Amino acid sequence: MKNVAVILAGGSGRRMGGNLPKQFLILGGKPIIQHSIEVFDKNVGIDEICIIIHSDFIQEIKNIVVEGHIQKVKHILPGGKERSDSSLAAINTYKKESNVNLIFHDAVRPFVSQDIINHVIQEVNTGKSVAVAISTVDTIFQIDEKDRIVSVPQRNLLRRAQTPQAFSYNIIKSAYDIALNDSNFVATDDCGVVLKYLPNEAIYIVKGDEANIKITFEQDLVQGEIILKEK
Repeated sequence: MKNVAVILAGGSGRRMGGNLPKQFLILGGKPIIQHSIEVFDKNVGIDEICIIIHSDFIQEIKNIVVEGHIQKVKHILPGGKERSDSSLAAINTYKKESNVNLIFHDAVRPFVSQDIINHVIQEVNTGKSVAVAISTVDTIFQIDEKDRIVSVPQRNLLRRAQTPQAFSYNIIKSAYDIALNDSNFVATDDCGVVLKYLPNEAIYIVKGDEANIKITFEQDLVQGEIILKEK
């Protein structure tokens, strides 16, 4: 099986303000997305990389790949409005290569470890669908549309989702084929699509890491610099 890392950066991601999407903000002297690309480029189990980016920033990604001497990037594709559009861009690109595992990763999770990637590859190579997650130390409330608590799920059964998420091509393609025929389909993450439309397909958890943060707000950049110094 060919293992393809799909780096998802299709959104505009301007929650921190400014003109550039957050994946291009500088962290440790490099754009955030460059850290994410490089960690997969260095992994021996990854055969190639497919980057999904807003069409306005394709040239910026090409520059990063060339200047960073990144070897495994094969496709740089425009994303869509929703997260699912970005996933579909990769799925459609590999439709003639069904003997593939697609390993989806958020571009703004620059600290995913080689151990996590290795574990994900190990599991998906056995035919499993895989998600990365960590335990929650906080109690989680489920609320209704009026912000009233309706339930308090058991904390020991809850996990905080991270990425990568990995699936064989046939599984993720089948799930999206069914989803796209559903007039009520609402974009979600890829595990959500598989869980809803292929309910008999088990998704197994690989243990994540507290350092595998998603950089969304300014304080996350500060935490990211601390993580880099610790590394």
